[in-house]
Amino acid sequence: MNVIYPLAVPKGRRLCCEVCEAPAERVCGACTVTYYCGVVHQRADWGSIHEKICQLLIPLRTSMPFYNSEEERQHGLQQLQQRQKHLIELCYTVAQKYIFEGKHEDAVPAALHSLRFRMNVHGLSSVELVPAYLLLAEASLGLGRVVQAEEYLSQAQWTVLKSTECSYAIYSLLHRNLGLLYMAKENYEEARYHLANDIYFASCAFGTEHIRASGGYFHLANIFNGLKKLDLADTLYTKVSEIWNKYLNDHYQVLSQARIQQIDLLGKRFETDTGLDEAQEAEAIQILTSILNIRESTSNKAPQKTIFVLKILFMLYFLMMNSSKAKEYALRALHLAKKQKLSVQEQDTIQGLLNLISVEEAQPIT
Repeated sequence: MNVIYPLAVPKGRRLCCEVCEAPAERVCGACTVTYYCGVVHQRADWGSIHEKICQLLIPLRTSMPFYNSEEERQHGLQQLQQRQKHLIELCYTVAQKYIFEGKHEDAVPAALHSLRFRMNVHGLSSVELVPAYLLLAEASLGLGRVVQAEEYLSQAQWTVLKSTECSYAIYSLLHRNLGLLYMAKENYEEARYHLANDIYFASCAFGTEHIRASGGYFHLANIFNGLKKLDLADTLYTKVSEIWNKYLNDHYQVLSQARIQQIDLLGKRFETDTGLDEAQEAEAIQILTSILNIRESTSNKAPQKTIFVLKILFMLYFLMMNSSKAKEYALRALHLAKKQKLSVQEQDTIQGLLNLISVEEAQPIT
C-alpha cells in the first residue's frame, strides 16, 4: 500500500476511496489503479474482493492502447466490456456467498464493486443495477443497519418502477428482500405479503419446485416458526427439504451412474457435481443446516424428518467433494436411526451411503 502524494495527481482529478468514496490518501501498490481513504478500508476491500480482482482491474482503469484500425478498436472495446461483465458476476457471486455465510461486513465491498461495474456497462438507471442494490440491502440488514437497507431497497424499487423490461426473477429478488426488511422490523403481515410474492414470481420464472423458489418458502417458514404456528412452519420446511432433495438426488444419481460406467469425470467438476455456483452452495448449506437445527430440536417426535435432512446434507457435501462432511452427516443419520430403532431397511440405506464414502476415500488420487 503506497501513500498518494498530492503533487503527483493531475490537476482537476479527484481520487476517491473504493469503499466509501471519501477523498483517497492511499493507492494499492499491486495494481496502482485502486484508491482508499485509509488502511482500514483497504484491508476491508482486500479481504472481501480486491485480492481476487486486483490484476483484473488494471486494463479496465488504464487508458486504452492505440489501435491501427476501427476494427481493432471495436474488438478492444468488446474485450473490455466482456471483462466488466465477468467482474460483475464474480463480485456478485462472492458477495452472495458472504451473505449466506453470515459474513455481511465482507459482502459490502464486493457488492459495491458489482454495482459500479453494472453502472459502467448498463448505465445509471438500468434494471440490471437492481440485484446489486438488493445485495447491499441484505448486507445492511445483516449488520443491523435498517435505515441504510431501506435506502438501497428504495433505489431498487424506483429502478424497477421506471423499467419496462423487468424479469420475474428480479421481481422475486425484490420481494424477498422487502420480506426480509419487514421481518427485521417485526412487521410480519407485510413480510408474509412480500414473501408470498417472492414465491409467486420465482415460480413464474423457474417453476414451483425449483431451488430458486425455495428461499421464499424458507423465510416464510421462519416467520411461522417465530409466531409459534408450528404446523404451517413444519409444512414449509418439509417443502424446502423436498425441493433440495429432488434437485441434489437428480445430480447424485447422474454422478453415481457415471461412476458405475467408469466415466472419467476429471476436470468436469462444475457440470457433474452440484451444478451450483459457490453462492448457491452456500445458500443450500445455510438453509439446510437451519432446517436441521429445527428438526433436531424435535427429533424425538419425528426422527424420520431429521434423518431426511441429514441425508440431503450428505448428498450436498458428497457432490461438493467434501467427503469428511458427507461422512459426518451420514454417521449422524445412522446414529439417530439406531437410537430411534428405525427399520433395518432405513439403517441399511444409510450404511450404503457410508460405504460409498469409504470407496471414495480408498480410491487413489490421480
